[in-house]
Amino acid sequence: MEMPLFHVSCDFRTVTIEAALIRFARPVALAALLIASPAFAGMFDGLYKPAPTTDCTVVGGVGGALKVEDRVLFGIESRCSMTRPVNVRDMDGVLYDMVCSGDGEEWTSRALFLRAADGGLILAWNGYAFKYDRCPAAPAAGTGTTAEDIAITD
Repeated sequence: MEMPLFHVSCDFRTVTIEAALIRFARPVALAALLIASPAFAGMFDGLYKPAPTTDCTVVGGVGGALKVEDRVLFGIESRCSMTRPVNVRDMDGVLYDMVCSGDGEEWTSRALFLRAADGGLILAWNGYAFKYDRCPAAPAAGTGTTAEDIAITD
């Protein structure tokens, strides 16, 4: 036997209150699903190059790539959980509270993640903004660009 959407009783007040709760509960439940949506979680997933000479096969080390995966940002010897996402209206961006650890320390901060027009990542921390190019889909080991390859002498 199928359960009814809401309980109907002979008491008019009960029907009115239960119908009002259902009308309120549906949008709240939908909003909760959107906030917890996997789309939010994977919106920025990928490997990003902090510099043209980045080795995209290395994550978490000097000269390596930044990685975003499952709402965690992996940096140089650090990691930050990306919590409490707030969608930035009319932009491909999300503001996160960051809970970070690295080098035996823990800290919190806020960071704005924006999808760059070229598919890269724009990351803004309080007072600083950085643009990262996306690493190739399948970076091959040993194919990192060196400073000499692009004529950087200093």
